[in-house]
Amino acid sequence: MATIDPKDIKREDLDGRGRYTWDLDGVEAELAYTITSPKLRIADHTVVPDPLRGSGVGHAMVERFVADAKEEGFKILPLCPFVNAERAKHPDWADYFETN
Repeated sequence: MATIDPKDIKREDLDGRGRYTWDLDGVEAELAYTITSPKLRIADHTVVPDPLRGSGVGHAMVERFVADAKEEGFKILPLCPFVNAERAKHPDWADYFETN
């Protein structure tokens, strides 16, 4: 499977909630979050269906989330275990996470 460019990840924000998605042939991966304030988003959950596992889409969605945090000035509270694990692998992302 080809490398997934974080720029190809779609983002939707609506009524205090948001999500990043990417699909392949109708199979959709999702990273959902809650918008608590202009300065904080809570990463709620990440779902990568079996046909997309190992594709790198989960990492690409987190990478896009971090890029948006950097550009828009918000922090991410990683309640989602997957997002938290990705955060731990990337100490260079520390400025974009709220871990207290």
